[in-house]
Amino acid sequence: MPWLIHCDGSALPNPGRMGLSAVWTAPDGTPPPLSQVAPGYGCNNEAEVRALIAALQALKLQGADGLRVHCDNSVVVEQVGSSTAKPIVGLAALFDEARVLLDSFADARLVWIPGHRNGEADALARAALGILEPRAVKVNKKRR
Repeated sequence: MPWLIHCDGSALPNPGRMGLSAVWTAPDGTPPPLSQVAPGYGCNNEAEVRALIAALQALKLQGADGLRVHCDNSVVVEQVGSSTAKPIVGLAALFDEARVLLDSFADARLVWIPGHRNGEADALARAALGILEPRAVKVNKKRR
């Protein structure tokens, strides 16, 4: 049974300080969270890929081998998951590091999910930066 991971990153302002988070469920049902501030300053995409790297490093130490990683940042999923994606020069080394780590697991898959399905990881990334209030989500209503 694979480990289920949700990761997220936040930059405040964008670019600015970076908060990283990951929430995972081990095959035995244990859900330890990761919530930390990254050193330095960066943009939202950097925070997102750094969160993925931190989660993968932590899971490697725990002996995980099968992973399903959920991320709500399409840039990260495209850059890490596709060898044909046009590289983002300033972040290429981080995307390469994430790709190598992901490939080091026996069975690992990175999947994009919509932001509303990543609420716990988003809240932890923002909490690492001292933001405790929930993020407002704009809902588009269809006109009749």
